[in-house]
Amino acid sequence: MTREFEMENAQERLLQHNGSAHLSRQSLDSYSDGNLDETLPEHDEEQLYDPHDKAHLRGGWSPSKGKRRRASEKGKARDDPQAPRGKRKGGLLRSRIFWLLVTLSAAALVVLLVLALPKHLKAFGPRDGLSPPWYPTPRGGAAKTWQTSYEKASAMVEKMSLVEKVNITTGTGWGMNLCVGNTGSAKAVGFPMLCLQDGPLGVRFSDHATFWPAGVTAAATWNRDLLYRRGKAWGKEHRLKGVNVALGPSMGPIGRMPGGGRNWEGFGADPVLAGIAAAETIRGAQDEGVMATAKHFIGNEQEHFRQPGQEWGMPFGLSSNIDDRTLHELYLWPFQDSVKAGVASVMCSYNMINDSYACGNSKLMNGILKDELGFQGFVMSDWLAQRSGVGSALAGLDMTMPGDGEVWEDGKSFWGPSMTQAVLNGSLPVERINDMVTRVVAAWYQVGQDNETVWPKPPPGEEAIPNFSSFTYDEEGSLHPLSDDNSTVIVNHFVDVQGTEEDHHSKLAREVAAEGTVLLKNEGGILPLDPEGWSGQEKPTGDVQYRVGIFGEDAGRAPDKDGKAWPNQCLDRACNEGTLASGWGSGAVEFPFLITPVERILEAFDPKKVSIKQTLTNNVRNSSSDIAQLDLCLVFVNADSGEGFARWNGICDRKDLHPQKGGDELVKRVSSHCKNTVVVVHTVGPVIMEQWVDHPNVKAVVYANLPGETSGDALVDVLFGKVDASGRLPYTIGKSLKDYGPGGQILSIAVPHTVPQQNFDEGLLIDYRHFHHYNITPRYHFGFGLSYTTWDLGEMNLTTLKPRSMLPSPREDTDILPPSYAPGIPDKGSTYFPAGLRRLQKYIYPYTEQTTTIDSSEYPYPDGYNIVQQPSKAGGDVGGNPSLWDEHVLVSVDVQNTGNRRGKQVVQVYVSFPRDVVDETTGQKIEFPVRVLRAFEKIELDKGETTTVEVKLNRKALSYWSVGRQNWVMPMEGEFLISVGTSSSLDDLHLSDTWP
Repeated sequence: MTREFEMENAQERLLQHNGSAHLSRQSLDSYSDGNLDETLPEHDEEQLYDPHDKAHLRGGWSPSKGKRRRASEKGKARDDPQAPRGKRKGGLLRSRIFWLLVTLSAAALVVLLVLALPKHLKAFGPRDGLSPPWYPTPRGGAAKTWQTSYEKASAMVEKMSLVEKVNITTGTGWGMNLCVGNTGSAKAVGFPMLCLQDGPLGVRFSDHATFWPAGVTAAATWNRDLLYRRGKAWGKEHRLKGVNVALGPSMGPIGRMPGGGRNWEGFGADPVLAGIAAAETIRGAQDEGVMATAKHFIGNEQEHFRQPGQEWGMPFGLSSNIDDRTLHELYLWPFQDSVKAGVASVMCSYNMINDSYACGNSKLMNGILKDELGFQGFVMSDWLAQRSGVGSALAGLDMTMPGDGEVWEDGKSFWGPSMTQAVLNGSLPVERINDMVTRVVAAWYQVGQDNETVWPKPPPGEEAIPNFSSFTYDEEGSLHPLSDDNSTVIVNHFVDVQGTEEDHHSKLAREVAAEGTVLLKNEGGILPLDPEGWSGQEKPTGDVQYRVGIFGEDAGRAPDKDGKAWPNQCLDRACNEGTLASGWGSGAVEFPFLITPVERILEAFDPKKVSIKQTLTNNVRNSSSDIAQLDLCLVFVNADSGEGFARWNGICDRKDLHPQKGGDELVKRVSSHCKNTVVVVHTVGPVIMEQWVDHPNVKAVVYANLPGETSGDALVDVLFGKVDASGRLPYTIGKSLKDYGPGGQILSIAVPHTVPQQNFDEGLLIDYRHFHHYNITPRYHFGFGLSYTTWDLGEMNLTTLKPRSMLPSPREDTDILPPSYAPGIPDKGSTYFPAGLRRLQKYIYPYTEQTTTIDSSEYPYPDGYNIVQQPSKAGGDVGGNPSLWDEHVLVSVDVQNTGNRRGKQVVQVYVSFPRDVVDETTGQKIEFPVRVLRAFEKIELDKGETTTVEVKLNRKALSYWSVGRQNWVMPMEGEFLISVGTSSSLDDLHLSDTWP
């Protein structure tokens, strides 16, 4: 790799900023064509997406170009074309010569500014932004739980050539193989090409696979066992499709902003809930032999401006500016739980963190993830999130995806042959490339992908490939879809991975969707419904039919569109048509089927006793008298969002939190005349209900979240009481978007040619923490949900399992050493293209040309590269310092089902930290949220049954992150208040006690 190539392609080169001038950070690159009168497109309305072009979508951006418009030319209407040239309006200003001189002068000025830019920017700060440097990358292999895998990996890697090492760590390019991401192989030593595939809701772009309830729905179950079983079945389907690395689960975004476009992929707005859900999902998937991926690391909390390029028409991605304590206690928490669970890979995000791109941020990847958290797997980039070559490798990136550099499908990678050259010329230390490939191979061994019983080997001479193609739904297609290879073979084998009979995954999906449905309001016991009608109502005498009306397009299917059958009529589900079961983007998959609410409701009611009228539109034209004659009205509304590469009605992040497509008006229209109205909400996140929720005719509100393929089945299970209503909110539902505070607002406007800045000034106070701190009463609290039975929380006891102490145990030296390999740079001749190799266009190979000149000049290593870093005191093993997981408090509470049916309850434990805590290292008072969730347990009891629920609080749950000590600190003065209840609301926290 030449120095010129590296610096020309490292966008960090322009990130030499002054921390006090966030909104003035500019690039002159956009002016280099001399078109100074061009303006940026309308960022939040532009449609940059072809909804039918499967070949160009992974989840990065759609390569379709945004429109640009010229500034208007003033004065035209007032010009007189018949007047002599010198006397026309404008005079000299209309002279072509004049404007030629102006243009040349402007161009010269721009050139001078561009030439001067690096010199002036040096005065403003470090090249790699405001995040401190942390080098070198800690080598993997020093953890006991990974020791055997690293021993096996070391034995394999030491036999690899340089080009094989590069091949394994570099993607082959978008569309060069069958998956959305593919690495090369090392055939000589038996390491296969890896298939990496979306996503968190199933196997994307495949057939005969389950469309699972979204992450936010799974989180709403608050059920560890269900989360594990969902993860295991999800992982099994990936394995049976031939996917090595499943690109999920998602825990970033966590939901700082309730309108964030991809919040639905994750597990809600609390780090403990999200961390437990992520860890159970990972354990389940990796128990099936598939490498899971914790994503997106980190701070990718909105879609607007998440990355540079054509998606938003900006030269830089957004910078999420997060302080150290907030990072550790909030956004990093679920990633730490994922690492503790043994996750094989972590995906770094598109955005910047503190003005340094996440995939080039050495503090995050080297210092926090690999040293402090002891992560043993590999870090991959999000698709085209890499911004430099050698720089990103030094910063801790281990694998680049899909392999392409700054542009999709151009065959030019920051790595590939450039990395081979970088090793040959000494820019990239051999030790670093060895660690990169060893991490990948060790993760492969760690989940058992060398087990030929589970992962059968292909016939001799053939590559292991998946049994489906991401680039065609036809049976036959190319093995290299977007290359110049026109040969075709069978690429889609239509393997059904959904399970069989009693183990069919749709049953588990239905269970998750039903248990993730939250009952928010239920007046007069109108729910559960009776198949014969009259539930919660006085039945009239005589043989009177019960009259039901079903309203809203969300209850049913939508028409087919452009020759594509509903519900897959819009690519990546990027439209809100018919019943809503998923958000859109790379996290969405193909529906094998979608059961609508209306079809199952029709089946659930007794047709002899009940008559049903359907009005499956949001534009209700029924007369007031027609609606008033109904005994029950079921009204369906929804709210959708998705990933930033696609838009629906100008939306990716939601612009507001109201039901979409006139949902508020629909509910008001029906409920103003129907005395018994039940509202069902399918949604990606919080929905504001203030226009109708208190209407006396709105008797019940059912929050069905995003239920996936079994939507109708799961909803009927809850509506008719086949299962208890046991879902609980994984976020807070406010009364307005403003209620969520400044930190809850999407940054939707950015200054052109700058780094969009998003300061996380609210710190730890997001979602319910914000509401509690500012004493804002929400509509429904975090953790809230009604049951069809009643509950009593009785006696509560706290038992000290281990006395409190200020700091975790000192980090211990390990006697397990990372693998070491023979030093030395290989001969250049060993990296040449093999003779006779048929080169595919745009395919990214690791080889060099015989004519390539290797630049031997000194590489400009980043600032701080030679500073020796001390290991983090908070580290020491996989997941961090082992004593962080020591259990200090046992919380015991008696729970009784006092109702008349079997049901489920979620016992939630919240901690309020002592007051007046002062950090001894800084002398500053430490502020805490009013209370934070620290543990929970879901139970199921028969009517009248009592049980004792026990949960344990570990050191980390009782500590805060000390910026001064760079460690977790347990306050030694004052008392903790430990509260137990059924939501974060003080009214629902029935029991509390102090500790110690």
